[in-house]
Amino acid sequence: MKIIHKTLTVFTVLLAALIVFSCTLNNYSFAAKPTIPTDLKSIAVTDTSITLSWDYSASSNVKSYYIYMNNTYLISTNTTTYTVTDLNPSTAYNFYIKAVDTRGKISKSSDVITVTTSSSTSLANQALSKKVVGYYAAWSSYSGYTPDKIDVSKLTHINYAFANISSDLKISLGYPDIDPYNFQLLNEQKKINPNLKILISVGGWTWSDKFSDAAFSETSRTNFANSCIDFITTYGLDGIDIDWEYPVSGGLPTNVNRPEDKHNFTLLLKEIREKLDERETIDQKDYLLTIAGSAYSSAINNMELSLIHEYLDYAMIMTYDIHGTWDSYTDFNSPLYTNNDDSPQYKWSVDSSVNAWLSTSFPKDKLIIGIPFYGYIYSSVNNINNGLYQTFSGANSIGYNTILTKYLNTPGFSKYFHSQSMVPWLFNGSIFITYDDPQSIKIKANYIKEKDLGGAMIWELSQDSNNILLNALSEGLK
Repeated sequence: MKIIHKTLTVFTVLLAALIVFSCTLNNYSFAAKPTIPTDLKSIAVTDTSITLSWDYSASSNVKSYYIYMNNTYLISTNTTTYTVTDLNPSTAYNFYIKAVDTRGKISKSSDVITVTTSSSTSLANQALSKKVVGYYAAWSSYSGYTPDKIDVSKLTHINYAFANISSDLKISLGYPDIDPYNFQLLNEQKKINPNLKILISVGGWTWSDKFSDAAFSETSRTNFANSCIDFITTYGLDGIDIDWEYPVSGGLPTNVNRPEDKHNFTLLLKEIREKLDERETIDQKDYLLTIAGSAYSSAINNMELSLIHEYLDYAMIMTYDIHGTWDSYTDFNSPLYTNNDDSPQYKWSVDSSVNAWLSTSFPKDKLIIGIPFYGYIYSSVNNINNGLYQTFSGANSIGYNTILTKYLNTPGFSKYFHSQSMVPWLFNGSIFITYDDPQSIKIKANYIKEKDLGGAMIWELSQDSNNILLNALSEGLK
């Protein structure tokens, strides 16, 4: 009996071990497969190509993705975008994706999408009649809006913001940890839009402190211009955007400013243009020089606009922040026209800015107006006049993504539209939000066409990651 009992005990232990091993093997073989990639979509379509994009698999050990077209394996890639080429015009194609991990385990299929290539003539019909310049903020990459997520089919230019100016007065990387990779991703977008131009924008509100020193002497101007050439050739870019905020006066209190900035700015642009021209001869390609300029007449008077336009491909007016958190009363961020309302504070508009620039003989076809993909949200606003021109206790910038998801169509908020300024706002009795929407952006696009201006500039692309405003602008400019 003892022998039988021992035999049964050993058998029970072995059976239990076998069950545990079987369960472990089963979990390893099946449950450990990579998770399915999600949000498969097309982000660009031509007559012969389709660019796919999808979200990363949640599994940490995924090394690549298998792409299937019409139920047939097509190719493997380790990125989350891929352009399928050599397709036929006006033809429907089915796609799905599978994730593959480091052990060779393959996930189940993603959802299937069907995408139809455009006709061979439709691209010409859809071409933008004006420039559309989108600023891409380097820091967007930290929150997941990487350059490969930009819909470049609706842009003619991308300005990468920002490069800094080093202590030796040369252009330098603003975000060394991500800039080179972002430049690589941006240049890969030219596979989708071969006509896309990518510029490095220097300075901005935060990094304009050394412009006055860089522009001060012939030596410093040459030094800075040479560094610009080195920068764009190193990273394969198409030009330089100078965003000096601002010559002579304004900007951060810590900025260096001089009365000589007004003329030195002209000399700096001349020097950069000459260096770009020299490099064009060597590289046999065109290089662009642009600026971002103030919307206000006080800053306009601190630039020699009648002179600098000959050195520029175009200039962008920052026709936003016309009103904001620094004011004492709620008002519009980017009103198209100056209205006739009684208001306790100054009045200005996009149209006022454009007319001020044009009055200096600046060519209208080189003039690009800025369109904000953000607004301002004000709190503790008096419940008078639907919140407009009222005092407030606090305010912050707010992107269109957030306005769309958290406030627009939210119970308690009412939407209003100003019939003269041509912009909307939201109010719930206490919170006031000024912003641009598809309607106001299409009106601004029509204004650009009616005034025969050069186009539109966007600050900034990540604030409209679903391309709702970008689509409206693109459609309005056709």
